[in-house]
Amino acid sequence: MEAPIKTRYDKAGPQVAEALRRRSFEAHYVSTAQEALELALTLIPKDRTVSWGGTATAAQIGLMDRLHQGDYQLIDRDTGKTPEEKQALMRQALTCGTFIMSSNAISADGQLVNIDGNANRVAALCFGPESVLVIAGMNKVMGDLDSAIARARQVAAPANAQRFDIKTPCAVTGSCGDCTSSDCICCQMVITRACRPAGRIKVILVGEDLGF
Repeated sequence: MEAPIKTRYDKAGPQVAEALRRRSFEAHYVSTAQEALELALTLIPKDRTVSWGGTATAAQIGLMDRLHQGDYQLIDRDTGKTPEEKQALMRQALTCGTFIMSSNAISADGQLVNIDGNANRVAALCFGPESVLVIAGMNKVMGDLDSAIARARQVAAPANAQRFDIKTPCAVTGSCGDCTSSDCICCQMVITRACRPAGRIKVILVGEDLGF
């Protein structure tokens, strides 16, 4: 990462974390992915079940590996042998102790923006798990809410479409086609403008480019 960008992240990150705290999120800023991993592990109790949505960011910082190696009660949809088993595990995840995810975008004034196809990720964010842990690189922080929504739709969704075997315009062109395809991964858009109960959603902002 270029030094000026890293310096900007380290200066702006604490301000975004403070904006999140004003909206009743528990928010932290750390400078590196390693610090994010160490902090995340302190925020995940071992006496409660743990699950996650499709989060490249958590895998990127090494959190998935540490959870699989540690003494955690995991609900991992990837262990399902059939589509039906995977769906059942995704439903179980909605009542887990800690649900881990990233955010497609975050506005500088502390609002989370997320787009989902199946809605399991945004459903858990809104209600169900006792605690939600959001880990996001500073590359996902945008100046205002409109810019955050635009990032979620025009950057995050087309990038995520490349991860799956789906048939959408963005999977072909790399750009949002505002589609209503049966494979659309933009079926729900959720703006989380405040956290209730206070502190249920914990956000770790990381001063690196992580995820999509």
